[in-house]
Amino acid sequence: MLKQLLSTGERNQRIAFILLIAIHAAGVLGLYFEESRALFQSLTPFNLLLTAAIIFHFEEGKNAKYFIFILFTFLFGFFIEVAGVKTGAIFGEYTYGPTLGFKLFDVPLIIGLNWAILIYITGIVSNKLSSNFWIRTTVGAGMMVILDLLIEPVAIRFDFWQWAGSSIPAQNYLSWYIIALLLHIIFQKLDFSKNNPLAIKLLIIEMAFFVSLNLI
Repeated sequence: MLKQLLSTGERNQRIAFILLIAIHAAGVLGLYFEESRALFQSLTPFNLLLTAAIIFHFEEGKNAKYFIFILFTFLFGFFIEVAGVKTGAIFGEYTYGPTLGFKLFDVPLIIGLNWAILIYITGIVSNKLSSNFWIRTTVGAGMMVILDLLIEPVAIRFDFWQWAGSSIPAQNYLSWYIIALLLHIIFQKLDFSKNNPLAIKLLIIEMAFFVSLNLI
């Protein structure tokens, strides 16, 4: 069934789009109601895995450099978080809770995948906005910061991670921008098609997901 859903073609793109909406809408409702909150918190890593499987499959130019991008961004994102947690010098003092699943070096493995998803979709969307290399990279990094502004209150509320102080340090957003800018430069330099019909749709879904959880 999953293999059929992940096949290419307009019909299966529509099915995948509906599935992305469904799992995120279910996540909003499941996290909202206290009776189902613990269950849906535990399902968060699986939501991310399914989202990654769908969005990465629909890249239209899967070559070696595409897979290098995914692997590099996953590893870079994961290990920058490890350095951040261990030192407190990158984003500020914070720790990960149990919600995001299995941890290595006190960081959930899934967090590297989240970096890869977000850099990929913001990179593709920024490509649609301009042909200028630096506009693409700076706008892409800016979109990452906007996403982080939406994610942070939700992450704290549902124990994705917790900050040591009473507020989120400005350092976190500055570091997010710098790291995202570096990864967007790499994204732009690597030669693959960067064409995915679901990318902008997933970005809208992600933003709607976190806006909804911030409002309810």
